[in-house]
Amino acid sequence: MAEVKTIEACIQGRVQGVSFRAWTQVEAQGRGLAGWVRNEADGSVLAHLEGPAPDVDAMLAELHKGPPAAVVREVTVTDARPEAATHFDIRQ
Repeated sequence: MAEVKTIEACIQGRVQGVSFRAWTQVEAQGRGLAGWVRNEADGSVLAHLEGPAPDVDAMLAELHKGPPAAVVREVTVTDARPEAATHFDIRQ
């Protein structure tokens, strides 16, 4: 059984107004991850990801690319506390 990993990733660049949150939700759900994604006041996007470490790592690699209209400049990752999430939400 894979180790469970929980992280928060702050994605900076042109990441708001380009369907980044919806894209993140689809990508995360496709990997069986739980958590959430939201826009931040500074123009970044924050994603909370929980799941098997290999799947979280794969999702993190995708966050560095983003959806087609996005321009990702930087992704900052920090360890986070598990929230025992059971699905992946878009938060306002």
